[in-house]
Amino acid sequence: MSARRLFARAFVEGLATAWPILSALLAFVAGVGAIVGLLEGWGLWRGVYFGYVTALTIGYGDLVPTRISTQVLALAAGFAGICTTALLAALAVHAFKAAPGFEGK
Repeated sequence: MSARRLFARAFVEGLATAWPILSALLAFVAGVGAIVGLLEGWGLWRGVYFGYVTALTIGYGDLVPTRISTQVLALAAGFAGICTTALLAALAVHAFKAAPGFEGK
């Protein structure tokens, strides 16, 4: 079996194992974004959009929380996004280790 297939298999197996944590983080970001959107008067979907843009550390700046409570929630969404990125990076590193001889070809 090729190294790429071994990597893909290990990565998918890692995702299956970490899915409860990953899905909780994604749901948390969506929930926080929805709450921020409703408190700021942006609406539900723009709030979810804000949550994911913040969690991915993109931060376009088109939506900016103005209240202290929503700013704290935005910090929580950003931290959850960093945790999500770290989890996915750890899964990728683990999958690379499971694919002997993988040299990025």
